[in-house]
Amino acid sequence: MDERTNSSSEEQEGSNPGESPSSAQAPTPDFAVQPSYVRTVFLGPKGLRAGWGFAFYVAMFYPLQFVASRWAGSLELGANGLWSMMLEEFAVLVAVVVPALVLGRVERRKWGTYGLPVRQAFGKLFWVGAVWGFASITLLLGVMYGLRVFEVGSLAMHGARIVKFAAFWAGYFLLVGLFEDFLFRGYSQFTLTRAIGFWPAAVVLSCAFGLVHLSNGGEQWPGLLAAAAIGFFFCLTLRRTGSLWFAVGFHMAWDWGETFFYSVPDSGTIFPGHLLKSSFHGPGWLSGGVVGPEGSVLCFVVIGVVWVAFARTYREVKYGVEKSSPQRALGITG
Repeated sequence: MDERTNSSSEEQEGSNPGESPSSAQAPTPDFAVQPSYVRTVFLGPKGLRAGWGFAFYVAMFYPLQFVASRWAGSLELGANGLWSMMLEEFAVLVAVVVPALVLGRVERRKWGTYGLPVRQAFGKLFWVGAVWGFASITLLLGVMYGLRVFEVGSLAMHGARIVKFAAFWAGYFLLVGLFEDFLFRGYSQFTLTRAIGFWPAAVVLSCAFGLVHLSNGGEQWPGLLAAAAIGFFFCLTLRRTGSLWFAVGFHMAWDWGETFFYSVPDSGTIFPGHLLKSSFHGPGWLSGGVVGPEGSVLCFVVIGVVWVAFARTYREVKYGVEKSSPQRALGITG
């Protein structure tokens, strides 16, 4: 046997016992590079699957809200408890934001994707929304005043107390607007839109927004329907402006006008520290009764008018779901 042939045979045999040279360089089977079962269940072509995202958001929010509410409620701040209310509203706002921040990191999406871009904070959209909100509640109560079912009354406070409570209620209802609008039209709206489309998601979440007002002591079914209708209008503002800042401004100013400036029940609740001694007269379906103006049939008329006016003013659709590549969704980045 030739010596070169012998040495070549020894090298082949000593390279990897039990394998031929061709088998050592065989291509890796396709199943070896496939994503794991867990990734397939939780991740889709556009990142975390919408159903799981929504479920994780709810699962994180409710325990945080419970702890935050209990903690804030245990503190006695101020004789009338108003500062405790303010602290509790801030605490539940944190509870609604934290899960979105966590899931945003998981989904590799920017915070502004969920409707509250920081660069627009308290900008033009917010203040325009505030003007629309105050004008809307003024229109509603103005019509009720003309029909003689609403009476303004005299001042309930004077001097520096007016400025003090005006500022307090503005800050409080700003927190309310941020909390409620982000909870029902922020991460939730974005995620459900990915699953079932914008308007079906808006219907579901607006109905939920109306139902949560059952927790208000004096609330009744007309008020629940009005809250759902207003929530649905806020979805339109999100669709046309691309953010929630218009809705937050509108929400804040509407509630501020109800509670402080016009001093009427807000979803069945009369808060202390209001400006006027206002009152209602006449049938409940027209005046709203104990619910306040949101319980009046006229509220739905005003919402319809505002909807049409807004739709004609803001015609362009600016809200869209961010697209993601399969590689990014599976965590395969260059």
